Amino acid sequence: MTLSQILTPQIEKAISALFGVTIDKIEFQATRREFEGDITMVIFPLLKLVKSNPVELGNKIGTYLVENVAEVEKFNVVSGFLNIVISDSYYLDFFEKVRSEKNFGFVTPSENEKATLVEYSSPNTNKPLHLGHVRNNLLGYSVAEIIKASGKKVYKTQIINDRGIHICKSMLAWEKFGNNETPETSGLKGDKLVGKYYVEFDKVYKGQINGLMEQGKSEDEAKKQAPIILEAQEMLQKWEAGDEQVMNLWRMMNQWVYAGFAETYTNLGVDFDTYYYESNTYLLGKDIIEQGLEKSIFYKKPDGSVWIDLTEDGLDEKLVLRSDGTSVYMTQDIGTAVQRSKDFPDVGGMVYTVGNEQDYHFKVLFLILKKLGYDWAQNLFHLSYGMVDLPSGKMKSREGTVVDADDLMDDMAETARTISEELGKLDHYSEEEKAKLYKTIGLGALKYYILKVDPKKRILFNPEESVDFAGNTGPFIQYTYARIQSIIRKADFDYSGAVAAIKLHEKEKELLKQMETFPEVIQNAAQNFSPALIANYTYELVREYNSFYQAVPILASDNMTEKIFRVQLSKKVADIIASAFSLLGIDVPERM
Repeated sequence: MTLSQILTPQIEKAISALFGVTIDKIEFQATRREFEGDITMVIFPLLKLVKSNPVELGNKIGTYLVENVAEVEKFNVVSGFLNIVISDSYYLDFFEKVRSEKNFGFVTPSENEKATLVEYSSPNTNKPLHLGHVRNNLLGYSVAEIIKASGKKVYKTQIINDRGIHICKSMLAWEKFGNNETPETSGLKGDKLVGKYYVEFDKVYKGQINGLMEQGKSEDEAKKQAPIILEAQEMLQKWEAGDEQVMNLWRMMNQWVYAGFAETYTNLGVDFDTYYYESNTYLLGKDIIEQGLEKSIFYKKPDGSVWIDLTEDGLDEKLVLRSDGTSVYMTQDIGTAVQRSKDFPDVGGMVYTVGNEQDYHFKVLFLILKKLGYDWAQNLFHLSYGMVDLPSGKMKSREGTVVDADDLMDDMAETARTISEELGKLDHYSEEEKAKLYKTIGLGALKYYILKVDPKKRILFNPEESVDFAGNTGPFIQYTYARIQSIIRKADFDYSGAVAAIKLHEKEKELLKQMETFPEVIQNAAQNFSPALIANYTYELVREYNSFYQAVPILASDNMTEKIFRVQLSKKVADIIASAFSLLGIDVPERM
């Protein structure tokens, strides 16, 4: 039980005994640092029920708590705030209960708990993963791990956009200009090879558009009439008709991409339980739309295209099937959602990790699924996130200036190497150990920098700033973890047993207070789908530890009881850092 859970019923008793009234909710907050206290009760809401001044009310409640609640040692009242001082014995009892708890703060899912399905990554098979995909993958993976830690079963999944006009662009360009080039003959990762031809298509397309405009066509006319885009559209129709030659080309190039993606995912440290492919789900989407037409949920326009009218719901009319019968993104998203509900009947909700440029799309999707009568559609959530920019500006994949995910990870390891060598602390490491450490630091810096920011906010990613060994960064937290491991290695005495009652130093108490809130932070992060809450909690914990480290001797203490307790306390802080970072997908090094 948390401190607020212990105090709430006691304060309710005090209010009833002292004033003969009941209050709906007790409001707590952290005690401000300039005042003595461990937790603060806000008195002001009580003034609506009891005619008195806040100082008098606070003094009466505080006195009652000191006399009747073992955990409360003393109190003080500042204006309308009751600052409560908790006894050392409470914190020592708490620590003794949790110090050997392997997964402190994590809740084991119950058998009857509804599962949550978390979708992330969802790439197109026409190009490699880029910086935007990195934020998507890190967010989705972390949210899935946090929800799991909060006590729910989780399925990690992705939908691979393996069909459509954008795929046909890469296929057509390879067919025209590829000279049978393969990943083996070129030495390129498969996803990069396919992406190369997506860029090539765009170059040719733009050249044709310019040529048609010089002949007097408008830009819109030129875009529609360019020969290469007409060929791509023809290829898409052949694909949907099952043309054998087109299908074989499609399968071959997609396999190149999947192999490339798998390598990137492994390096990034993310995984999936299931994969869905638009090429499989779009047909189900078409069937559902046909059923919806019969029920008048959808309607057909004279040109044969199928729409849904959502104007009464404050949205607009939405296309769900083109006039030529080909599907749109909405078609396959409907099919995918329904297929998942069939595959995972224990799922009670789905989380879609997709950029905020798709906010409207998901409003429409969720509303359509509700109108189609699916009860689970009430529990769909769009984890919307902002774009990631580099100081050099926005990325544009079609122009070939995309920030490649693989290159980014390599660059982060190189940045970590440069900074680590400047600090000069790795002389005793082998080259292999150094390479592994640079990757751990570089990836940790990248992941933490992205995940510490609220998902809704846009990020300006600065690689050098992210690898700073001071401040709110991954390497700063990793370094503190490694420092604690060094202390533990140097502890040449038995520190496994329970310690006798001791007087806590102010810094020890502050550290214990921070540690105690970890389970609550996990639950809040899960409810808000926000890894930023975990990241920033970990930073605050590390700040408290470093303040403790600077203020009190650990191994140099003359008192063996204090020495044992402080090593135990250090070890538990390291355990929580490792647990919190595991929820962010970040490794912690034993030495730095």
